[in-house]
Amino acid sequence: MGSSICHFITTLAFILFTISTISCVSEAIGVNWGTMASHPLPPHIVVKLLKSNNINKVKLFDANPHVLQALSRSNLAITLGVPNSMLKTFNSSKKASDTWVHDNVTRYVSNGGNAAKIEYVAVGDEPFLKSYGEQFQPFVVGAALNIQAALKRANLDSKVKVVVPCSLDNFESESNMSSSEVHFRPDLNKTMIELLTFLDKNGSPFFVTISPFLTLLQAKNTSLDFSLFKETAKPHNFNHKAYKNSFDLSYDTVVTALSTAGFPSMDIVVAKIGWPTDGAANASSNLAESFMKGLMNHLHSNLGTPLRPRHPPLETYILSLLDEDQRSIAAGNFERHWGLFTFDGQAKYHVDLGQGSKGLVDAQNVEYLSSKWCVVNNNKDLSNATVSALDACSNADCTALSPGGSCFNISWPNNISYAFNSYYQEHDQRAESCDFGGLGLITSVDPSMDNCRFPIEIWTSHAELFGLYNFQWMILVIAIQLVIV
Repeated sequence: MGSSICHFITTLAFILFTISTISCVSEAIGVNWGTMASHPLPPHIVVKLLKSNNINKVKLFDANPHVLQALSRSNLAITLGVPNSMLKTFNSSKKASDTWVHDNVTRYVSNGGNAAKIEYVAVGDEPFLKSYGEQFQPFVVGAALNIQAALKRANLDSKVKVVVPCSLDNFESESNMSSSEVHFRPDLNKTMIELLTFLDKNGSPFFVTISPFLTLLQAKNTSLDFSLFKETAKPHNFNHKAYKNSFDLSYDTVVTALSTAGFPSMDIVVAKIGWPTDGAANASSNLAESFMKGLMNHLHSNLGTPLRPRHPPLETYILSLLDEDQRSIAAGNFERHWGLFTFDGQAKYHVDLGQGSKGLVDAQNVEYLSSKWCVVNNNKDLSNATVSALDACSNADCTALSPGGSCFNISWPNNISYAFNSYYQEHDQRAESCDFGGLGLITSVDPSMDNCRFPIEIWTSHAELFGLYNFQWMILVIAIQLVIV
């Protein structure tokens, strides 16, 4: 009888521990909400989208006042971003840092019943990327120190932590990630030690991007199965251990570098991770769904990694909530297609984020422009149509037409029509934006075909957007003037 009771208590304790662990991991999953879109979804609709999908953590790339107002009273945990363009200013001016903290943190967290739940200030966005050279590197730690000091002066340093999102290209390995010889790039080593010392002193985690998709593009010895958490994947050896997936390998690369630098126990937050759905080979909704399901299962299993068993990331932020048609495509056309949802808030695939929802819920009450498209006029001489299409794509988003994209295989002149429509929609369906020297034709018949969607743009108040962007530039200009003074 006694042994039965002991067994029952042990089993119950294990179940309760498992439930609490899964709950903890689930709550630690958030999303990146970027606003680099020609027609962004209104913030109040996005907040409802987040809540309807039980997403309770959101990472921003700037301090957009309309977004912060919409997030107030939402009880969503917020990571607030400081753009790389502001790092030099904050590095050299305590007054500018104080002003920014007052306007973008204090104002929202001290707003009584409408308070926003700001947990982190992310100083910069991967400012140490190789492609940036030393454009931002000299200013990062100084900016972080000044923002931290500004938070302390505002009596917020116990509530809001300062972090610096980094990238995997900040690290180097002696033998292609197969040995334990992983360290920070030589040009970064001194700066990274200063940053890690700062983070450790203030109890802040290390924010880092992990991208199995980019690793697949760049590493010759990485397979698709290894990237997608498939059981059939051939294991990789690293640090004398066998790795079954790309995520664990990348994560333990970071763990090793932190240990080498003298910070073996520092918490890690995965600042960005996802899989794009268009704009390149292997960028599709099917593969994105497979990746996201594998990632969610792995995180919720609480297995951790070989170097940190049963110790998963402190938090994980999916890249991203929505597609953004204005994101830079310097790294590839897929950059505009990271979203769990399309630009208008429609789910691209099915995935259980493990937060009380078995599938993604679409955005509601989205207002669209009229059901009109711009296509090529087949009754005209189309000998110069390609030139017009190229011109249209230079001022609109045509990334779906790129090799591997969802519209890559549509035949001519349908691809011309796609280019015309992209320009037409981005320019608010104005009649003159479907002219193209008489080659364009406005139609009410949807030209979409197979997997190639000819989108209709959403309605956005341009007066509001103009005010929003001017507000951001105003803050930057004032900060610069403060430095000059």
